[in-house]
Amino acid sequence: MANSSQTRVWLITGSSTGFGRTLAEAVLDQGETVVLTARKPQQVEDLTAKFPGRTLAGRLDVTNPTEVREVVKQAIATFGRIDVLVNNAGYGTLGAIEEVSDEDIRRQFDTNVFGALDLTRAVLPHLRQQRSGHIINFSSVGGFVSFPGSGIYCSTKFALEGISEALAQEVAPFGIKVIIVEPGAFRTDFSGRSLVVSDTQIADYEPVIGQYRQWVQDIDGQQQGDPKKAASAIIQAVNSENPPLRLTLGADAVNAIDAKLKSVKAELDAWRQVAVDTAFEGVTVSAIGG
Repeated sequence: MANSSQTRVWLITGSSTGFGRTLAEAVLDQGETVVLTARKPQQVEDLTAKFPGRTLAGRLDVTNPTEVREVVKQAIATFGRIDVLVNNAGYGTLGAIEEVSDEDIRRQFDTNVFGALDLTRAVLPHLRQQRSGHIINFSSVGGFVSFPGSGIYCSTKFALEGISEALAQEVAPFGIKVIIVEPGAFRTDFSGRSLVVSDTQIADYEPVIGQYRQWVQDIDGQQQGDPKKAASAIIQAVNSENPPLRLTLGADAVNAIDAKLKSVKAELDAWRQVAVDTAFEGVTVSAIGG
């Protein structure tokens, strides 16, 4: 471990609401230090007042490279290190692939993918120098299973998972751990204030995504997942000697991912011979399993 669990420094994006806020409170309650970042830092002033000396509030829009560099610089200048980076800032977009505007697609990727990537790349030199640390990337069950009506959102989380999977292998020699968090439906404002619903709604898609669109909006405030328990699970993973690459949270997420794995395996087996028969004649090939 880097330094004692009592003195770790966490940098959490999107600290003003949702998972970011709940995780920040849990980390502070157990005596650790948090760099709280939000587009409106005044929204975390109550935490800086309650935990003076163990908090730093920084203005951060993750799509602004200048603010990304500045908040990392402030964190290092104030606390001398960063031990846990939590890329939590993000939001969802609802609509069929054909319905979502170019602008909404690019904004979704700018926040959920490029924002997390930019911050990760800014923090990595410090973690490498320390030869320790954790990077926690908030994905979703939608980062493993894509749903009609959420294709744009899910694609950003699929991208983040691809980045994280490679990154975990790249930084393992330096004692840096990467954890992908895959929550199902939790009682945050993800389905409420944070959700962007496409202005365009094409009638042909209504039978396909209409019910899902309604469910995502109706579930707001009724989700089974408890963010406080999710925060505890994340802290438990960070404290673990062998943290998981993927930390799935919620029975709904576990069930959806389990079903996807079975479906992929069944399809792979059904088309296995077609797959292996694509080699040049005379080349010896084999496929594991069957």
